[in-house]
Amino acid sequence: MTMPASDALDVVTFGEAMAMFVASETGDLAAAEHFTKRAAGAELNVAIGLARLGLKVGWVSRLGDDAFGRFICQQLDREGINRQQVSVDNTRPTGFQLKSKVDDGSDPQVDYFRKGSAAGALSPADFNHDYFSSARHLHLSGVAAALTDSSLELCHHAARKMKSAGKTISFDPNLRPVLWSGKQRMVEQLNRLAQYANWVLPGIAEGEVLTGYRQPESIADFYLDMGVSTVVIKTGSNGAWYKTAKGDSGQVAAVSTPKVVDTVGAGDGFAVGIISALLEGKSLQQAIRRGNKIGSLAIQAIGDSEGLPTRATLGDY
Repeated sequence: MTMPASDALDVVTFGEAMAMFVASETGDLAAAEHFTKRAAGAELNVAIGLARLGLKVGWVSRLGDDAFGRFICQQLDREGINRQQVSVDNTRPTGFQLKSKVDDGSDPQVDYFRKGSAAGALSPADFNHDYFSSARHLHLSGVAAALTDSSLELCHHAARKMKSAGKTISFDPNLRPVLWSGKQRMVEQLNRLAQYANWVLPGIAEGEVLTGYRQPESIADFYLDMGVSTVVIKTGSNGAWYKTAKGDSGQVAAVSTPKVVDTVGAGDGFAVGIISALLEGKSLQQAIRRGNKIGSLAIQAIGDSEGLPTRATLGDY
């Protein structure tokens, strides 16, 4: 049965969400005594960012029948994200993580407690055709691909189905080497996923790992030769470099940031900017400019999604 038009989605994504406890004091995580509870997860961050900009977003996952799972559901409801296809697992827990507090732009220490989590049981059985096909865009992340073999199968299955249905697909490699059995498998599987995408969004270091090339144009050509339409490469303080299948290319300058507080979530914020702007019909350069802006806002706040703007706070981007 097809979803009513009123329930149609702009974007659908899936992956693992965790409860995250961020230390209230800077320093070694082991010495922290007080924590603030937040929600975390790459795909969840993107869903939150898109929903705050007014897009209709669906997030698919599995959560444990526990307090952390209920907390994630509360966050989804607060952000206005459709959770119709979020399943409650009575036998597996919701994962969580501990994160150190940083305020100097360095990478925080993160300890994960996700082994055997409910989200790890994601599989092609979680692909509801009517639900996914109600969306015009699918966002894929390398984190969901890295969770388990069955979650990786869901990534491939969803990508094939959505591509065959004529939907657009974005792919952020989001490398998590520790979750893979080895580098070769990670590279092979993520590049297989990338070939389904219209828009591939690697960081410059990720691009080198995945393609073996260091120059942005060579990285872009690697994916364009697969049939990808557009490659946008995050180049840190230089902003982002892009190339399209039509041969257009160039650099879009970064947005100046007064102070970098917490780098986690910058790439997710960048994806939010690209996806939202392109779905609104803006040019690629406008989309990258928005991506750079939202990425800059994300790194000025403690927490993975706290810095993601609403439409009102985004301004003229």
